[in-house]
Amino acid sequence: MQKFNITRLLVMLFVLTLFAAGCAKKPVADDAAVTEQPTEVAVIEQQPAAVVEQQVDEAAAARRAAKAAASAAKRAANNLVRVYFDFDQYTLTASAKDQLMSNAMLLKSAPAVKIQIEGHCDERGSDEYNLALGEKRALATKNYLVSLGISANRMSVISYGEEVPLDSANTEAAWAKNRRAEFKAQR
Repeated sequence: MQKFNITRLLVMLFVLTLFAAGCAKKPVADDAAVTEQPTEVAVIEQQPAAVVEQQVDEAAAARRAAKAAASAAKRAANNLVRVYFDFDQYTLTASAKDQLMSNAMLLKSAPAVKIQIEGHCDERGSDEYNLALGEKRALATKNYLVSLGISANRMSVISYGEEVPLDSANTEAAWAKNRRAEFKAQR
């Protein structure tokens, strides 16, 4: 019986020696260079499985909602209809106002969408004149959308003048296509 206790004692000493060796602090080359930093201990709270499952479901629902909102915003931006202007004019026609009302409804359905309104002209007139006219067209379009309840902060304007034609032919039909305001979603 005494032999059994000695063996048991030796095994316990061996295990304690291994444990102590594993827990020993590693030597530091220069103790003066080491500064002690306070350690924060995170407290993990156990939650019932039902609560965790509910949180996972809520997070998944939030991701689906965000994805749906982004999809709706993209559809709204892609469905904005360009408006056309008469020769040498920047006032909106009745047809242009109707199209802008539709655009305003799309923009209201996607309040996160920001757009850039591009003003374009046909090739007649000087570069400087067409840039100024394109800007006036873009601003007239923006101002009308603001009057329909779209925040001015969601819109910016730029003029391309005659530089980006839809139709490069030298005909009245081609020029009519080029006198326009376009909408591009901003990122």
